[in-house]
Order: sequence, then structure tokens, then C-alpha cells
Amino acid sequence: MATPRRDPLTLEVVELIGTVVARYYAEYEQVAARHSLTGAQARVLGLLSLEPLPMRGIARKLQCEPSNVTGIVDRLEARGLVERRPDPADRRVKLAAPTQEGKETAIRLRDSLDFAREPLAALSDEERGTLRDLLKRMLGGSVL
Repeated sequence: MATPRRDPLTLEVVELIGTVVARYYAEYEQVAARHSLTGAQARVLGLLSLEPLPMRGIARKLQCEPSNVTGIVDRLEARGLVERRPDPADRRVKLAAPTQEGKETAIRLRDSLDFAREPLAALSDEERGTLRDLLKRMLGGSVL
């Protein structure tokens, strides 16, 4: 196991990453609340707008327990934003998928998130590409 780096530059980068994450989640919670959703419900809806997933798949991507996901999907389903349907590849498995209203809500949520969009607009295409590549490298291929 590698020895943790404690040099001033590494510590500053870690703090900056923490600040970015905290601001992102704070804005996500505010935007979700404007749509009468919790942050967790908004994240699940956003994830499902990309592709229908089984509960375990959602839990894996969000790194939480499947039982937590079931409750979130239940509440989204009750609001008409998500539906459960059989997986065409395995009829025993149920997929959570956004309804049309759910897709539209996910788009409005995504469009309302200005935190990263505005600062990223100040970077050139090359700088954004470099930032993306560095973040992917930091994650070691484990991008959600």
C-alpha cells in the first residue's frame, strides 16, 4: 500500500476537491428541493434517465444499500416519475425506468445545475479535456 502524501500541494488539492464536492451536493439538494425531491431522489432519477436499471444496479452506482434504493424508487413511482418493468433479458428482474414526466423532470434538474457549468465555461476545451482526463486517472477507471 502506498504511503499517503502529506505535502502542502497534495493537501491543498484534497481540500479543493472536498470544497467542489460539498458545493455540488449543496446545489443538488437546492435544485432537487425546487422540484419537491430529496437529493437522493434526484440522483436516482438522473441516473435512470440515462438507462433503466435494477435496484442492485442503482445501489452499486450510488454506493448504497439496495433496501435504501427500493424506498427511493417507491416514492418516485408514487409521484409518477418512475415505473418498474420486467427486464427483457431476464423477466425475473424488475428494472426501474423513468416515465415521460420523470425524463422531463431529470432534464429540468440537470439544466438547473449551474455550479459546475459556469466555472467550466471559463476553461478552454483543452483545459476541460485535461481536467476530465486527470479526474478519470484519479478514479482509476472506476467512473460511475
